[in-house]
Amino acid sequence: MAIPNPNILVVEDDRETRTLIAKYLRNNACNVTAVADGREMSRAMADHRVDLIILDVMLPGEDGLTLCRKVRAENQTPIIMLTARGEDVDRIVGLEMGADDYLPKPFNPRELLARINAVLRRQAAAQAASSIEGASMLTFEGWRIDLRLRELRNPEGARVAVTSAEFDLLRTFCERPGRVLSRDSLLDLTQGRNTGSFERSIDVLVSRIRRKIEPNPADPTLIKTVRSGGYLFTPRTEVAGPEAAGPEAAAAPLSR
Repeated sequence: MAIPNPNILVVEDDRETRTLIAKYLRNNACNVTAVADGREMSRAMADHRVDLIILDVMLPGEDGLTLCRKVRAENQTPIIMLTARGEDVDRIVGLEMGADDYLPKPFNPRELLARINAVLRRQAAAQAASSIEGASMLTFEGWRIDLRLRELRNPEGARVAVTSAEFDLLRTFCERPGRVLSRDSLLDLTQGRNTGSFERSIDVLVSRIRRKIEPNPADPTLIKTVRSGGYLFTPRTEVAGPEAAGPEAAAAPLSR
């Protein structure tokens, strides 16, 4: 998941359905609060952080669409709506109210979990992009990437020569820490499909970057190879704003 052990709020008036959802999500590393109506939902959101809401449309008192609109007016907490209705118009109304996804009943709990993961990944990606916007520097393990000057500096502050392609690939890794990136996605993110590039070129660039940043390029720990998956950038990445002038500048963690 994009968020380890996310806090999920289930708002469902049917006790059996509510219990089944909560049990399944808890068995899959989620922290779950389960409530029956909008009043209990408001109390739960005031009591603790909620990373995602699973919201039934048909609720006693205020219905799910009304609650969705109220939540969206105050914050951007992701919402997945559940309903026994499968009509397109109901799904469209839910999405227009601000829901991030819509799942008709009956549904497979595994599909619900997959949709939760997808929504949380999209949110994490959006937050990462937002945090990078306006930043002048990314840092990891003492290394600094100057986005304006397109320079890489080692922990001692010395400039390390990198090609334009190497810089773009390293920046892509830094912007997406802790995520397995396939060679296809790395090509799309760095070079595009109209350049005549091929997957092997990513391997060559990774090898070059490893020789420059890894303590032991033969046994890499910063950029790991994932069998049949691609590559994983392991360090925690920090973002520094335009005012940052050196390694002592304050940095904020990049969403993972």
